[in-house]
Amino acid sequence: MSASSAISPAPRFASVDALRGLTVAAMLLVNDAGDWSHVYPWLEHAAWNSCNPADYIFPFFLFVAGVSLTLALEPALARGREPAALLRGVLGRAARLFAVGLILHAAAALLIADRSFRLPGVLQRIALCVALAGAAALYLKPRMQWALLGLLLLGYGVLLAWGGTAPDANPERYFDSNLLGRLAYQYDAASGHAFDPEGLVSTLGALATTLLGLRAGHWLRRGELGALLRAGFLAAAAGALLHWLQPINKALWTPAYVLWTGGIACLALLVAHRLADRRGLWLPGGALGRNAMLAYAGSWLMVCALAATGADRWLYAQAFASWLTPLAGAEFASLAWAAAIVAVWWCVAIVLDRRGWYWKV
Repeated sequence: MSASSAISPAPRFASVDALRGLTVAAMLLVNDAGDWSHVYPWLEHAAWNSCNPADYIFPFFLFVAGVSLTLALEPALARGREPAALLRGVLGRAARLFAVGLILHAAAALLIADRSFRLPGVLQRIALCVALAGAAALYLKPRMQWALLGLLLLGYGVLLAWGGTAPDANPERYFDSNLLGRLAYQYDAASGHAFDPEGLVSTLGALATTLLGLRAGHWLRRGELGALLRAGFLAAAAGALLHWLQPINKALWTPAYVLWTGGIACLALLVAHRLADRRGLWLPGGALGRNAMLAYAGSWLMVCALAATGADRWLYAQAFASWLTPLAGAEFASLAWAAAIVAVWWCVAIVLDRRGWYWKV
């Protein structure tokens, strides 16, 4: 889900492709358990506060989206492209991402029993963040981008301090209940209360993550690796300290969560860049990263189709649970199913990459 080639012919960084691909693989692994009653704790999101390994995936995704925007837009601006024309490309891409997200949610509602249509979602959030961060990259100087990032963190932190960060009392829950209702991820018909982890309020934090990716992409492009290193350590340290005042929380995408995961993402990008771009070492995930949208949407539709026919339960029981559960436990069988889905789409991405075929929204 990099910046579209329709915006500009961005230079390729093997590190960025690998980091994006590994993030997609992790996302599929977490989203596609074979048996949701038996999942390893490290593959589950934190119940509320704290940050499990699974909770790093989405912020890494948005961080890389910000990096990719910079790698696409900065060279185009340097060549004299008009910001207005580039913005039209960014907004068009964002609109298509949002539409694909809605289509995937409609498919899930139609094909999976007891699944209702949900308006927000992963692609919808990425679309909003790409649109707003793209505008910032085109029209705001670096200092103003930093100022916007700081205002988002400060303003959102104040909003959470006022509205609370408890599961039953927070600004996201208030707005989702009044604006989304049944279209949210969680909805209680009796009380009318709703909550969505990809709701509008927490998108403020997600946008801050994407803006941090913008600045990291600038350092990466200019080879300012010291800045990337310092930002990584400082952001992670600030997030850890802020956690004592306002918790690290993925569902609310709190400022502490932005800083902690953003700092780790900066360091991960630095390591990947030194290994892949500087030393020329091969890193896994490149092919998957270059066809991330295909893997995400394709795996979603495949899982929906299997669930609609009931084939998923039969396949899981016969090919995985029946023999893996006695050998290694139910959690391992559940993980093996998810790993098989990742392997299928990784292989598809490798085949398409060798042919030079890429699906970009």
